[in-house]
Amino acid sequence: MSLSNHKLSTVANAAYEITATVRDAVAASGIKDGLCVVFVPHTTAGLSISSFWDPKGLEDVHDDINRLVPTRIDFKHQFDTPQDAAGHVKSVLVGVSLTLIIVDGAPLLGHSQGIFFNEFDGPRQRQFFVKCHG
Repeated sequence: MSLSNHKLSTVANAAYEITATVRDAVAASGIKDGLCVVFVPHTTAGLSISSFWDPKGLEDVHDDINRLVPTRIDFKHQFDTPQDAAGHVKSVLVGVSLTLIIVDGAPLLGHSQGIFFNEFDGPRQRQFFVKCHG
């Protein structure tokens, strides 16, 4: 098993492709066949797999997430800012972990699939973890 920690500086409400970082972590683990878990320890961020071909597609995803969960002042939890409260809901809907299959020392992804860190608040100093099991 191997665990790696990765840092990321974000701006507000954006997606960051982390596919290469995850591929490198899997390769560095030396595990040829197994599972890879990518995890975000934040309550206003999430992980997704989407197409990387057209960056505007990710903007569409974030636009629709923002349409479904707009920043507003009537959230019941008011400890944080309205944007932070909306980020909590978005994080729950999108999820904070991904499990990927490792085949021949690489994460199994479709030809147009990329792994994305989604910032639902920000700007922030973020991190994500990659743990590989053989």
